[in-house]
Amino acid sequence: MRFRLRMLGVVAAAVAVAGVLSATPDRHADAAVPATIPLTITNNSGRGDAVYIYNLGTNLATGQQGWADASGTFHAWPAGGDPPTPAPDASIAGPANGQSVTIQMPKFSGRVYFSYGQKLVFKLTTGGLVQPAVQNPSDPNRNVLFNWSEYTLNDGGLWINSTQVDMFSAPYAVSVNSSTTGHLRSGGYNAVYNTLRNTAGGWGGLIQTAPDGSVLRALSPLYGVETGALPASAMDDYINRVWSKYSSETLTVTPFGDQPNTKYFGKVSGNVMNFTNSAGAVVTSFQKPDSASVFGCVKLLDAPNDQVRGPISRTLCAGYNRSTLLTNPNQPDPNDASFYQDAITNQYSKTIHAQMADGRAYGFAFDDVGNHEALVHDGNPQQAALILDPLS
Repeated sequence: MRFRLRMLGVVAAAVAVAGVLSATPDRHADAAVPATIPLTITNNSGRGDAVYIYNLGTNLATGQQGWADASGTFHAWPAGGDPPTPAPDASIAGPANGQSVTIQMPKFSGRVYFSYGQKLVFKLTTGGLVQPAVQNPSDPNRNVLFNWSEYTLNDGGLWINSTQVDMFSAPYAVSVNSSTTGHLRSGGYNAVYNTLRNTAGGWGGLIQTAPDGSVLRALSPLYGVETGALPASAMDDYINRVWSKYSSETLTVTPFGDQPNTKYFGKVSGNVMNFTNSAGAVVTSFQKPDSASVFGCVKLLDAPNDQVRGPISRTLCAGYNRSTLLTNPNQPDPNDASFYQDAITNQYSKTIHAQMADGRAYGFAFDDVGNHEALVHDGNPQQAALILDPLS
């Protein structure tokens, strides 16, 4: 199964977010993590249609890709084909409105999907599972209302998130033991769509509706650019101003919160921003990015899982999306009051953060820079929850 590492490090493995979490060690980290833990799905949506649950991912003991049933038993996917062949039905009956269902989560790195009204369509290629890609108008799940949470359960504990990196859709919150994140403010679901519709620059084009006119989701700006739903030039003005500023000034990046002496220094020369270390040696360089690179933290702002380019790129992407690179030459900017203040910014992420009850969200790939993401971790997870919230 392919999970985009840019969405959340914990989807690959807990060690991928060690740099984020190491500054605050978990008090339960030495406790033994059981083979499975209960995940309770509570339906507070107010909807009367059926709910279907899927627990898909990679078995961390074997490396196999597959799904877990309600008891937590792992099933490997069979071989796929070309063209793709139907995947086995991995759905679990979800709770009716006002009710709860508990399933078991095994040691897995994957996603818990939920859909309303109809089952999701999954297929298998020779390379593994084909996941829903609703930016494609021919995707069989295009007109299904659904969403997902990402998680890793391993010997280090449970990491689980509420993510909007790919899309904003059916709202939900996640919880581990007594810690919860992901709830919207009252009226926040509709407020996100209304704000996007009324934001100049074509941001309302991200909204997808069903054939009956009901709202299904808002695509991420990356997918908006890729599909033509959002102008490809959405961030160009800001990028140009950043390029101009750091042609004569220096951008200082301190990518690790627990390593304040590790700094890199960026300076633009022509079409390239070069970063040097404290000894003056060039450690990595970035071509001038386009809007898609900024929104997705990909392409010209690729972030490999290394200790130099990846951390610098993550910090740059956060600065671009939050529009803090012009107001603060020292990144990341620790002051969330300064985020999204420029007229040119990631309006999608800005709008989602503004409507979250705790202000935390994965509005773009590296919202975890500075710990602004909707993520819960516990080293001794006894129980977890997925709460399906009202669509209002």
